[in-house]
Amino acid sequence: MRISRTLATAALASLALTGAAVAPAQAAGSAVLTTGSPTGPAVAVGDVLSANLVPGTYATFYNSATGTSGVKCATSSFSATVTSNPAAPGSATEQLNTQTFGSCTSNVVGVTGVKSITVNNLPWVNTVSDAPGNPVALTPGTSGALGTTVVLNTILGSVNCVYQNTTGINGTTSNTGNTIGFSAQPFSLISGSGLCFSTGYFSATYGQVIDVTAPGQPVLFVN
Repeated sequence: MRISRTLATAALASLALTGAAVAPAQAAGSAVLTTGSPTGPAVAVGDVLSANLVPGTYATFYNSATGTSGVKCATSSFSATVTSNPAAPGSATEQLNTQTFGSCTSNVVGVTGVKSITVNNLPWVNTVSDAPGNPVALTPGTSGALGTTVVLNTILGSVNCVYQNTTGINGTTSNTGNTIGFSAQPFSLISGSGLCFSTGYFSATYGQVIDVTAPGQPVLFVN
């Protein structure tokens, strides 16, 4: 009887030690956002996430959801700070602090080049869900509507096309390639000349998304 009790005590102690060893990994993998793998460490609030365009792709601002007339940019990047990362299932939130565009060209008749594209009214709020399809929602922050100013060069000088979206735009994330993407998201023209589309449709896919704050800058997963 004493031997049985001793063995039972030893077994319980072993289980307790084993549970203690695996508990941190289980806790880490339970967050909406993790790094390195779906069961990797949880992304800490305050960490900065960043990504460039998927290689070989463009960020585009076209005249319709299916059109190919407008502006395309060979480089673009963003930087966002994680503001909440609860246990899965659920939604994490981020603050989009910067988004830049470069090496842009236009095929619009009368436009000789693209001088600049500036994102207005940052920061924006980015909500990342682990619901089916991994939906993403970019919504206005405290500074006002989502906004973009496209400055076009023409033979008569530069033209400013100012666009806004007051409700937000939608996208998706994917753990294949660790990407976040937006397809044909509408922005309405609020000021500009006849060379500016009445609605500009934004598309871009960024990846790999990395946690630049974490050691080794690991890739991001959504669980």
